[in-house]
Amino acid sequence: MSNSKVALVTGGSSGIGFTVAHRFLKEGYRVVITGRNIEKLERAVQELGPCCAGLHFDMNWMDKIPGFVRQLVADYGSIDVLVNNAGINQKKALLDVTDEDFETIVLTNQAALFSLSREVARAMISQEAKGAIVHISSMAAHYGIPKVISYTASKAALEGMTRAMAVELSPLGIRVNCVAPGFIRTPMSSNALDNDPERKNKVLSRTPLGKLGEPEDIANAVFFLASEQAAFITGETLKVDGGNSIGF
Repeated sequence: MSNSKVALVTGGSSGIGFTVAHRFLKEGYRVVITGRNIEKLERAVQELGPCCAGLHFDMNWMDKIPGFVRQLVADYGSIDVLVNNAGINQKKALLDVTDEDFETIVLTNQAALFSLSREVARAMISQEAKGAIVHISSMAAHYGIPKVISYTASKAALEGMTRAMAVELSPLGIRVNCVAPGFIRTPMSSNALDNDPERKNKVLSRTPLGKLGEPEDIANAVFFLASEQAAFITGETLKVDGGNSIGF
């Protein structure tokens, strides 16, 4: 299957972003991934193949976002799908979180994401085929998880923005949805849980499917929401958590 559609996946050098990029490539998309680490970005592009391009970009370069999007449209002709995957986390007790700590997380995970979405939406509105935006949230937006106050705040705001964006942009031909991953098996999460058997048991015991999710599970959900199969879905947050949020 081949088409000329273009998907932009932020933070696509590794983890879930890399798997999302791979999923769109399998469907014949041309994919552009962004990343802050040039070496990781180059390795990812080499692995993903010739239909993938990597652009070194830090989401905190707010003043560069409009020009970045204009250049992307000039080079590729359109942006049909935006997957807002890039984000940062910080594990620190609430009373130890400084104003600067909080602002840093919110800048990257919320403000920069809004700015990029706004500029991509401008481009999509001018396109005949319009497009779809999919944000990557977290179950932290639905739980009270200790020591991630800034991250939680940014992801909860992201889910609110998903609904607000959908209301304004859907009449213009742009659907906006969100995926909230549960506990997904990545090198980082596996290492953390393996070193904390009590937490791992707690996670698995309240997950009805009895296992961690795979990055492919998230990628499949993202692709579904961006595809025509989800043509009548907008403003939704899809939890992909193996039932963890309803487990007891």
